[in-house]
Order: sequence, then structure tokens, then C-alpha cells
Amino acid sequence: MTKKIRILGISGSLREGSFNTYALNAAKKLCPESAEIEIFSIAGFPEFIQGQDEDPPEIVTKFKEAIRSADAVLVSSPEYNYSVPGVLKNAIDWASRPYGDSAWEGKTAAIMGASPGAIGTARMQYHLRQIMVFLDMHPINKPEVMINNCAEKFDESGELIHEGTQKIIRMMLEALIEHAKRFA
Repeated sequence: MTKKIRILGISGSLREGSFNTYALNAAKKLCPESAEIEIFSIAGFPEFIQGQDEDPPEIVTKFKEAIRSADAVLVSSPEYNYSVPGVLKNAIDWASRPYGDSAWEGKTAAIMGASPGAIGTARMQYHLRQIMVFLDMHPINKPEVMINNCAEKFDESGELIHEGTQKIIRMMLEALIEHAKRFA
């Protein structure tokens, strides 16, 4: 039996009823049998303050362990002020420190985002890709998953009901799995 690809899902939104967390839950259901997705909540991270990274809080240690044990990372995030939400950037910074002990290095990744707006997190995704370059991560380039007008694509219980979005998430997961196998 072939080992399943382990994907760590991270939502850049802590909001109750977050469409980005809904999107990660949809990805779990749409995930091919050759992989599995575990979602890690970044709620409760303290502010990153350099110098405290030598003895990080337990949540940071667990997060870094989860990243390291995963074959790939899947981030679903909203866009705040044309960029990455502060809570997500804070978690990224914690997991990249102290210098020389980044959990992100060499990690395969995919990015998606849900937004009530028309461009579906395009600017956030661009900025997150720039961050991933510095972290020496390997994000897939296509397909891009930008879930625009997201309130119309999920039902009131948070289930993804839009078939076109389901299809592109499946395609993204297949590409991520193949990418993870290449970098394994």
C-alpha cells in the first residue's frame, strides 16, 4: 500500500462562519483517497516578538511539528487590506523562527481563498506567494483557486454547493499531491 500524502490545512481566518474554513472543510471532503487533510487552527497564537522564539509557546511547537510531519500545506485565507491577514502572518513568522529552524523550508504548498468580492483574494495570494519564496517553499502555480462571491457558493450550513468551485478544488488538490510526490 502506498503512503497517503498528508496535507496540513491552515485557515487565515478566525471568524466564526469563515468561508475560508468552510473551503478547507470542502477540500477535506473532495480530497482524493491518496491524501488526507488535517486542519490546524492558528487561534490563540501570541504576537510574534523576536527573542521569544528561542523558547516558543506550546501552540507554536505543536504547529511546527504539524508542518514538519505534513507532506504539503494548504492555506485558505481571506484578503485584508490587499494582503495577508495579520493572524496568518503572525503564525507564519512563529513557524519560521528562530533563524535556521524554519518549519516551512522545502514544504510543498497550495493557496486558495474565499471572498465576497469579485477578485476572490488574488492580491492576498500574490503576497503569500512572495512570502513563500523567502521561506523556500514550493507552491503550485495552477490551478489557482480564488472563490469570489463566496456567499453564493456555500449554503447556510457552510457546505460548498457550487460545482465549478468543487471541480477546481479537486484539480488543485490533485496538482498539490503530484507536486508533493515530486518533492518527497
